[in-house]
This record gives sequence, C-alpha cells and structure tokens, in this order.
Amino acid sequence: MLDQLPPVLRDQIDVLLPQIMEGGLNLVTAILILILGLWFAGRCRAWTMRGLDRIPAFDDMLKSFFGTLVRYLIIMFTVLAVLAKFGVQTASLIAVLGAAGLAVGLALQGTLSNVAAGVMLLIFRPFRAGHFVEAGGVSGTVKALTLFTTELATPDNTQIIVPNSDVWGKPITNFSFHPIRRVEIIIGISYGDDIGKAIEIIRREIGADERCLKEPEPFIGVASLGDSSVNITTRVWTQTANFWPLRFDMTRRIKEAFDAGGITIPFPVRTIYTAKAE
Repeated sequence: MLDQLPPVLRDQIDVLLPQIMEGGLNLVTAILILILGLWFAGRCRAWTMRGLDRIPAFDDMLKSFFGTLVRYLIIMFTVLAVLAKFGVQTASLIAVLGAAGLAVGLALQGTLSNVAAGVMLLIFRPFRAGHFVEAGGVSGTVKALTLFTTELATPDNTQIIVPNSDVWGKPITNFSFHPIRRVEIIIGISYGDDIGKAIEIIRREIGADERCLKEPEPFIGVASLGDSSVNITTRVWTQTANFWPLRFDMTRRIKEAFDAGGITIPFPVRTIYTAKAE
C-alpha cells in the first residue's frame, strides 16, 4: 500500500513513523512511571510510618510528618523521571525550578513561613499529639502536624485547622504538658457561718477522694470578704487526666456537704425602697 504513495510522501512517512512510535512508547512509559511512582509513594509513606511504629515512644505526630515528607520526595522524583522520558533536560530544569522557586518563594512568603514554623514546632516540640493546647487563638486536642497546618479537635469534636505560622507566632498554652495540675475552687459562705467548720468539711471531702494528691499539700484558706459572702479558696493537686472530673465532682460534693452541715452559700439580695405617694 505504501508503494502506491508518491515517493516524497513515502519518505516523510519513513521519517515520521519511527518518531511517532518512539513518542507513543515514551508516552506509555511515562504514564506507567507516573502510576507506579504515585503507588510507590503511597506505599513508602505506609512503610515509613509502620517502621517508625516499632520505635518505642516515637511521637505519632512525627510519624505522620515523616511519612508525608517521604511521599512528596518520591512524587518529585517521579515527575522528574516522567519529564526525562519526553527529552526534558532535568539538570537544567532543576536549575530553572530553583530560580523560579526563589521568585515564587518571595511571592508566597506566608506559605513558606508556615513550612518554617512547622519545622520549628517539630524541633522544639511544645506539644505532642493528644495534648490539649491553646494555640493560634483557639483551643483543642492536637491531632496532627503537617508541613503547613496544625490540626486540632475541640472538646465537642469539631475540627480546627490552624496555619503553623499562627501557632508558632503566638503564645502556646499546653494544658497536658505536666503530669499533675492544680484544681482551684472558690466557694462563698454566709458571714454568720462557722468558717472553721466550713474548712473542716472541705478538708474531709478532699481526704475522701483518692484523686486528690497528698503532695503537694492541699490548701484551704479565706481568699476574700465579698459583699455578701466569705470566699474560701480550695486548691488541690491531681493527675492532669483527672483535672476536670475532679473539679466537677468536688464542687458538687462540697455543696452537698455544706447543706448537710448547715453551712449556707449566700446569694445576692437586693432591698428596694419605694417612695410612698402623698
């Protein structure tokens, strides 16, 4: 069939056909490399995290970070390999990307600052996964730290994504860092009640709760004289995990013990005088 074509056209086909076949083969090879590279990147992320699981006390937040980092590196090399199949000089491409990266970096200073902040958070470790913190103006339990963001979960299990630069650039309050915390409860009693009896009731309730630590020693004292009450401050130490349960239970138990012991908790009373009409 080709013999019936004009000689000029046959010559062009003879020249173009190998190029088309080579280009098609390169395209198929590039697609296979891309598919295998993406698959391998995902597998390497899983293998990295699985290997880090075998290291005792290795933080879950770091496992996710390093797994994601390995995945991105493999994807980057995969893209370079795909471009090389199309004849792109990867060495010069890397140089061009470096120059372009500098320009893009200047334009995306906010995004790069998130990456830098994420690295600083990983180095100095002000919190770990599972810690309850106040950071970037919000509070929640730390779930994950990525290159760009920190993921928190509020007590009602709402997801909050905070840019790393906001977390690193503002004060961080870590409520879970220390193993023990101090619970402070302020309760007012009437001026006519026996202060010593009220303090003894509180001391008895503290002693009956095993969650209250003996050391540091609990403190009970008169904090202030209010408008309608004598305010007694109670401070006890407990394990961090018991902070809120103990605070809620102790407040209720002291109130019930005061009721049983005849100690009253006053509430503001207003006396209104009205002018008598003439």
